[in-house]
Amino acid sequence: MHARPNLKTMMLPIAMLGGALFYPWMGYVTFLSPYLIFVMLTITYCKMEPSEIRPHRFEWSLLGVQLVISGLVYLLLSGWNHTIAGGVFICVFVPTATAAPVITSMLGGSLARVTTYSLLVNIVVAASGPVILAAIGEHAEMSFWESMMLICSKVVPLLLAPMLLAFTLRARFRNIHDSIARHQKVSFYLWAVALFIVVGSSVSFAITNWKPELTMTMIWLALGALIVCVLQFWIGRKVGRRYGDAVSGGQSLGQKNTLLAVWLALAYLNPIASIAPASYVAWQNIINSWQLMRKEQE
Repeated sequence: MHARPNLKTMMLPIAMLGGALFYPWMGYVTFLSPYLIFVMLTITYCKMEPSEIRPHRFEWSLLGVQLVISGLVYLLLSGWNHTIAGGVFICVFVPTATAAPVITSMLGGSLARVTTYSLLVNIVVAASGPVILAAIGEHAEMSFWESMMLICSKVVPLLLAPMLLAFTLRARFRNIHDSIARHQKVSFYLWAVALFIVVGSSVSFAITNWKPELTMTMIWLALGALIVCVLQFWIGRKVGRRYGDAVSGGQSLGQKNTLLAVWLALAYLNPIASIAPASYVAWQNIINSWQLMRKEQE
């Protein structure tokens, strides 16, 4: 029998609802998001052994699936509507969210596997993204190297710095490291605050960019994002289950770096295409909240 929902299990839905309601004021707190993610990742990485970060068949299989799905999505939709095709494509093509290891750890998945896959897919996107997006985009004036360095600058510091800090603490200040490692629940509450901010920012973004003549296009972009979000979590869990880790597979493939996705859409595609990754924020966090609530009730 499942326990009745308590305050902790209700925190994530409350955070999402609060973000949607208080979206006009998100501009005052959005700057906190990277700092919250940095602290969450540092706490989470204190659980991990450095030697565990090695790509295996699990990571390579997920990478192949992600690239195939992104290509198929674009090919299927581009003949219908180029803007919708680009927006939905970017929701599949972008790398795993920097916060994915935190959620995976809370759900009981493999922190090492998600971290390894996140590093691998970020390298692939940074190397191939400028070429692919320049080919399908509408207004990319940057050179390959400029694009790659910009993508890296938006991903690498937040991805690697917490890991380096955690491993340095492990090597030099073991007492501090072990104390942090024992307080993993702090990440849950930090995630609730981050969720409040990111949902509010997404609602604010969608409302700011809304135009009556674009209503149907925006609806299709949001629906397309929902479909590929559910699809990626489902396929990721299927692939992960083959390697005994459905949770890590689902989070690796389904939880996306939506901030990077919005930036890439604005930089390379029709700006309205950025509604798809902005919507993806809500969809993936609804799924994450539902998963965490189920986990808390077990």
